[in-house]
Amino acid sequence: MATHTGSEGTVRVGLNAIAEIRSYSVEETSDTAEDTSMGDAYRTFKTTLKAWSGSVDVFWDETDTNGQVALVVGSQVTANFFPEGATAGQSEKYYSGDAIVTGRTVTGSFDGMVEASITLQGTGALTLSTLA
Repeated sequence: MATHTGSEGTVRVGLNAIAEIRSYSVEETSDTAEDTSMGDAYRTFKTTLKAWSGSVDVFWDETDTNGQVALVVGSQVTANFFPEGATAGQSEKYYSGDAIVTGRTVTGSFDGMVEASITLQGTGALTLSTLA
């Protein structure tokens, strides 16, 4: 069984890697509808609509024009999450989907780094692909 460290991962906006990533997450969910009928001993459910969302936490870098700066709130982007890294020729698995940038929070303190958190709402399917 293969395992990976978090430091191997990366996130891209289209083909462009986002600079200074601290962490990321991608979540896929499914709604359900109950179809229990009289006489059933247990509740039963059917799968209905699926959704996904993601976030990227970074050290803020205003010079990352193709990554952080390209993630403008309200814009639609193609987000690619690479848990194993993105080395061509290594058959790396990654999650990909179109998303709307729904938020950006920039924080800083006198004794720390300026950081940003960017949130994404998937629009359409999230696919698991292999980088060839």
